[in-house]
Amino acid sequence: MVNFPWGDDSDTATVDESSGNHPEAVVVCSFQDGTLAVYEDRVTIERVDRSKFDDRTIPADEITGVQYDGGITVGSLQIEQTGVPVDSGGLMSDPVNRNTLHFDRSGRACARDARDAILKRA
Repeated sequence: MVNFPWGDDSDTATVDESSGNHPEAVVVCSFQDGTLAVYEDRVTIERVDRSKFDDRTIPADEITGVQYDGGITVGSLQIEQTGVPVDSGGLMSDPVNRNTLHFDRSGRACARDARDAILKRA
């Protein structure tokens, strides 16, 4: 892994400040296009107002995997779910589907924590 001199890529992420809305969540991350909360039996995505996707709850038994891409400037976390096609994006575009969230460099550590927590429960 390459550590660039700009931005924060720390490995010490914790539940973020919005966890007050998710007291039972294992991990909560605020990303560019929504908030991800990982619970023991489900994952919730609460979208920001400008998102073209709705809020959703994904039961843990429907999760088949998680794709994490730290990106150079914008990263993505895509939850693979039974019945939802995976979007791989393209050479110059990030994946976009109803189970994808995007984050900047400062969100990488929380995204990795969320990925690990989801995979542990799926």
